[in-house]
Amino acid sequence: MVMRIGQMRTMLAALAIVVSATGCTAISGRQTPGEYADDAVVSTKVRAALVDELGLKDIGVETMQNVVQLSGFVDSAQTKVRAGEIAKRTSGVKEVRNSIIVR
Repeated sequence: MVMRIGQMRTMLAALAIVVSATGCTAISGRQTPGEYADDAVVSTKVRAALVDELGLKDIGVETMQNVVQLSGFVDSAQTKVRAGEIAKRTSGVKEVRNSIIVR
């Protein structure tokens, strides 16, 4: 029993070291608070550009790690393509995933 308690203490100490060393590191699929704020700014810029240039108010814009996801509905393929182009040229955008549906 004593050996198990010693092993448990060693494992807990090692876990504490690992957690403290990686506490501020972004985990795959998650964001740090700074990244979240930066992505919120990018989303806002893309939304504003879509409204200013195309009058599109109902397009969903989500950003994670500078990758923009567009969603919603438009009336033409040209509008879908143009929305993707506008998003792509917005500062801070690394990639655009255009999931807008033409109906």
